[in-house]
Amino acid sequence: MDLGTVAVIGGGIIGCLTARRIVQESPSSRVLLLDRDEVGCGASRRSAGLHFPRGASERVRRMSEYSQEFYEKLRADRPAVPIHPVGMSLVSRADREEMARSYARPVRRDGAPGVLDACGAEVRVPPGMSVWDVEGGQYADVHRLVEALVTEVRPRVEVREAVRVTAVEPDGSGVRLGLGTGERLVVDRVVLAPGPWLAEPAWADRVAPLGARVKRVVALHLDHPVDERDRAVVFHDEDAFLLPLAYRGHWLFSYTCEDWDVDPDRIGADLAGHDLAQARACLERYAPALAARCTAGRVFCDAYSTSREPLLRRLDPDGRVVFAGAANGSGYRLAPAIAAEAVQLLDQSVKGSLR
Repeated sequence: MDLGTVAVIGGGIIGCLTARRIVQESPSSRVLLLDRDEVGCGASRRSAGLHFPRGASERVRRMSEYSQEFYEKLRADRPAVPIHPVGMSLVSRADREEMARSYARPVRRDGAPGVLDACGAEVRVPPGMSVWDVEGGQYADVHRLVEALVTEVRPRVEVREAVRVTAVEPDGSGVRLGLGTGERLVVDRVVLAPGPWLAEPAWADRVAPLGARVKRVVALHLDHPVDERDRAVVFHDEDAFLLPLAYRGHWLFSYTCEDWDVDPDRIGADLAGHDLAQARACLERYAPALAARCTAGRVFCDAYSTSREPLLRRLDPDGRVVFAGAANGSGYRLAPAIAAEAVQLLDQSVKGSLR
């Protein structure tokens, strides 16, 4: 497979793994990785980085399993990567059939006590809910992981940081790129992995028909020491979780924020009063003692699809520009599978042009 010259726009975990996949599968290709900031500094920098074998659809479950195998191999090959296994328990009203549709091999704790321990406090299991354990949980310092992976591929990938792409113009023979530096490039193909920057003028008109939207993502920090035996607790029905972040020395509580259509350039990184109120209201249902301890955190945003499945789409008739993203807050969890599908779409465009 020879993809020619490929520009990967966006240096987050998805763009990074896509560039890595291209040079592995197509060593003769020239790859440029472009980011408006430093690599890993957008949504990837603020990601909780939690992976667990979950998927609301068959496709997402397959992607999650593929990504889990990828990360397990990566960690075996490179033990120093910042990926940390973690035990995981789920709390949910769902029955066995529903849990089996969502998770790989969940095991219910029959006769489980009415409380779990997390963050130095009791987490209640409300009446009618069950506790389930799942294997394969891990979390990563996604920013550092991106930096490590980009360092690995730099000998084969031209990395351009702090370079904004101002134009993406495909034609029959290639794709013309305009850069904020004033430079003009012509490449054979483009993978657009912009994270939440869906509305950039260079590609907004092409991305808009996909129907993706940008949602605010908020997580709260709880200052409490982390022990290597601590388990993550997932509140399945709330789409929320408590995660012990050993590499940072504190816990994180992620909940579902419903602030939509935000601008990643204007959102700011500071918590608002309603962020704390929403998080505390969610956590109080399970761990009232922890709710008052939510006083700090992290804020950013991510792109979400209407189907809640990642979007892998050709954005031009010849398939020279491929969109890869809208991972619905699961960019780290699904990035290896997204990268594999993106490269497959590029390969199909090459084969189509040879017919």
